[in-house]
Amino acid sequence: MLGYYPLRVLPSKTAIAPVNPTFLPRSEDEREMCSRTIYCTNIDKKLTQSDVKNFFESICGEVQRLRLLGDHNHSTRIAFVEFKVAESAIAALSCSGVILGSLPIRVSPSKTPVRSRSPRSPMH
Repeated sequence: MLGYYPLRVLPSKTAIAPVNPTFLPRSEDEREMCSRTIYCTNIDKKLTQSDVKNFFESICGEVQRLRLLGDHNHSTRIAFVEFKVAESAIAALSCSGVILGSLPIRVSPSKTPVRSRSPRSPMH
C-alpha cells in the first residue's frame, strides 16, 4: 500500500547485472581510458558506426575509438565511445535524451575500457 492505493510492482524488463570482472580496468592506463570512455545505449539499429562517431565528434570532440555492438535479436544497439580527452567524455554525458536517428540515446560513464579485439579462448 502506498497511502490509500494498492501498489503493484512489476518485474524489470532490463536485467541489471554486475560487470564481469575480466572487463574491468587492469592498470592505471586502463583506468585513464575509462575516464575518456562513455557507454551509450538505445542506439537506432539503422545507424552506422560512422553516424555515431560523427554525432559525438560534432558535439563533444575527437573520438579515438568506437565499438558499436548489437544483433538482430535486440531492437537497439549499444556503443562504447572512447574520446581523445576526458573533457569530451564529460561533455558527452549531457547528450543523454538527445534524439539520434529516431531514438533518444542514453549516455553514462563506462566502467570498462574499449580494448582491441583479442581472440576468444575456445569454449569446451
